[in-house]
Amino acid sequence: MLALIFDFDGLIMDTETHQYETLQDLFAEYNSVLPLEIWQQEIGTSTDFSIIDYLAEQTQQKHDEQEFYTLLKERFQQRLAAETARPGVEEYLKQARDRGFKIGVASSSNYEWVSTHLKHLGLFDFFQCIQTSDDVEKVKPDPALYLQTAACLSVNPEDCLVFEDSANGALAAKNAGMACVIVPNKVTADLPFCEVKHRLDSMADMPLQVLLDTIKH
Repeated sequence: MLALIFDFDGLIMDTETHQYETLQDLFAEYNSVLPLEIWQQEIGTSTDFSIIDYLAEQTQQKHDEQEFYTLLKERFQQRLAAETARPGVEEYLKQARDRGFKIGVASSSNYEWVSTHLKHLGLFDFFQCIQTSDDVEKVKPDPALYLQTAACLSVNPEDCLVFEDSANGALAAKNAGMACVIVPNKVTADLPFCEVKHRLDSMADMPLQVLLDTIKH
């Protein structure tokens, strides 16, 4: 193994749970509900799904789109302002750096979003390469993000280990020919994942070297 590649949203920082809970609160104010199974289809990828159109369908009435998205953005940012990295993430990054691994990020979000939050978390400098939706035509589950990250790190796909929290992300890693360890969060825990090397509830549960030794067998 020469390189470790991390997803961002939901894996390094649990933006996904905060986003879903923010949406739940907003839907409740409109006397509606956003089922988790509906939102899970959007996690780790990009689709044509419109949350405001879905709300209109559920409530049988149109709503002020600008007001809705302004409230969503403000409340989501408030939740994230005090958010830290998920348990064990910084330790994995330190252990990977100390062992000489190349380290990258492959995210279906845009570069501004990913880089801003990595800097806020104090983790930006751990990564030699950050590939985002700005760099590819198709995001996960298409393998392009992972393949480009490997190329950016100057390693072969088979020499990379991916850390993911979503089913779309794990499938992208598999499609890229990379081994994958999943670390689901609250909103992705019950998703149907493809075959992966290992599953962790948290990176804090197992030191990186122990994990690497485990997946070798």
